[in-house]
Amino acid sequence: MEKLVSEFSVGLFFWQSILFLVLIFLLKKYAWGPILQAINDREEVIKEALEAADHAKKEMQALNADNQRILQEAKIERDAILKEAREIKEGIIAQAKSQAASEADKLIVSAREQINNEKMAAVTELKNHVANLSIEIAEKVLKAELKDPNKQQEFVQKALQEAGLN
Repeated sequence: MEKLVSEFSVGLFFWQSILFLVLIFLLKKYAWGPILQAINDREEVIKEALEAADHAKKEMQALNADNQRILQEAKIERDAILKEAREIKEGIIAQAKSQAASEADKLIVSAREQINNEKMAAVTELKNHVANLSIEIAEKVLKAELKDPNKQQEFVQKALQEAGLN
């Protein structure tokens, strides 16, 4: 450092200062201007990109809100459709049950009528059969009893007395 101070030359210092100032002037005119302009342009592009990103973010939030609203409406509509379908199903089941009960009642009434008719037919047939058997038995008894003409006369007299015609 001492050597630097002892060998100091004012002329050399002057020319170096002038060269330095010329270099600064040239750098400012040809380098700093374009560099600063490029930096400013880049800053402007970044600012515009940030604004566009912010705008896109706001649009995305609006779309998400719309999607949520549409999804909520779709859920409400789905629930309403399911409720209506359940009500229709329950109505169809109730109608089918009442129709089945009505048909069952009709079948029971019809079956009872048929049983009563068959019962009456069976009773009538049984009465007819008993009557026929009674007539056949009476006929056989009367034939056996009335083979004799005296017995026939006696039977006719007795029957007339019981009838009250005599």
